[in-house]
Amino acid sequence: MNSGLVLYFIKPPEKDRFFKGDAKIRQIIRRIVKGKPRPGGVEKVFINLCKGLDIIKQPYIVNLPFTLLKPDDRVAILGAGKHCLDGYVASNKIVAGIGLMTHPSEWPNLCTTYPVVKYLQHSEWANNVYKPYFGDKCAIWPVGIETDQWKPNENVIKKYDVLVYNKIRWDKQKINYELREPILKTLYEKSLKYTELVYGNYSPDEFKNKLLQSKSVIFLVEHESQGIACGEMLSTNVPIFAWDNGYCLDPNRFSWGQNEIPATSVPYFDDRCGMKFKDLAEFEARFSEFYKKVEKNKFAPREYILENLSLEKSASQFMKIINETYENITTS
Repeated sequence: MNSGLVLYFIKPPEKDRFFKGDAKIRQIIRRIVKGKPRPGGVEKVFINLCKGLDIIKQPYIVNLPFTLLKPDDRVAILGAGKHCLDGYVASNKIVAGIGLMTHPSEWPNLCTTYPVVKYLQHSEWANNVYKPYFGDKCAIWPVGIETDQWKPNENVIKKYDVLVYNKIRWDKQKINYELREPILKTLYEKSLKYTELVYGNYSPDEFKNKLLQSKSVIFLVEHESQGIACGEMLSTNVPIFAWDNGYCLDPNRFSWGQNEIPATSVPYFDDRCGMKFKDLAEFEARFSEFYKKVEKNKFAPREYILENLSLEKSASQFMKIINETYENITTS
């Protein structure tokens, strides 16, 4: 194909709070106080896609003004938020997804308002949420993991038996009391040395250092559409014992009109990666088995990531979706 690939990731504009122009001033102050901002999850998806496309030598342009699109350009818009399509009047068909909305009920007429011909989600359970709204326009595309950055380091001493990764987001007091605290008690009673990271309260360096220093991870999160941090843990060859309750527990599900949404905390996971438990009773029944396998090196999580979620594989899958989508448009 001679047509170009044009990617879009447009951040939502920050609004003024107290007086005209103060948004820009607050950005400067934050940068001085906190340093360069860390990319959020949706932005990390875009960054990793671009890195993968670079590896497979696929040319692309980022955030070309809509008015400069050529008729045969292939367009992919990955976020972030509904504003990213403001001013789009081109006739070019769009592959969109991931970061445009939290739930399809927030933008049910997306594919009729704009020429969106494919909407991407990271995993099967998330894709199933979108199917009733967008039908056969839905497709699954997982983002790649930087396996060259997230890899084992034999020179680092494994000083922790377990890293407890706490990303509990809803009903925190109840879940911490009923699940996390008994888990920590079990680790103490078994004389296992552990450390804990609470999502949003650690630096990238702290995450990487503690991960490399840990023999295993207990992963506590209600659900993930993919889970980049989980993929990075697995790429570092650290096995995971994952809480997987089976459902989306986001309280917004009631306003979405979906009181019960089947979901998982580890959409990309097999027996090489570790084990799962659905509740405290299953944790207590299976943890000893998990940790014995850790000690005997029975898991091979990095092997799974290299097979399924490398930057190259993700970018190649993305281009397969793009090419097949546009070929179908051309031949239809």
